[in-house]
Amino acid sequence: MVTLYWATQAITSSMRDYVDNRWLAAELGLTDVVTVPTAVAAFAHQFIDDGTPPPREWAERLYSIRRWTPMPSGGHFPSVEEPGLLSRDITAFFDELGAASSYPFDR
Repeated sequence: MVTLYWATQAITSSMRDYVDNRWLAAELGLTDVVTVPTAVAAFAHQFIDDGTPPPREWAERLYSIRRWTPMPSGGHFPSVEEPGLLSRDITAFFDELGAASSYPFDR
């Protein structure tokens, strides 16, 4: 994985979030919310070793959650560990957004 990031010169952007959160952490208020439609694929071993995903309510406080999918397996690198599960979930999310769209040229 590291070689892939290094060879494509994407290693810096892959670490940027960690640096930004460490040194430039934004202060979020109780009324702050991200309005972009958001999907969460909660992989079984992403956060807690016992397979418990974070509570959906936590994410809904900040994001406009449109799709929440608990995954039976996988962890921090889902595109490597469970590529089929991840790709099907991403496809389903965008299919749902397209079906809900009011623009006739989106489909």
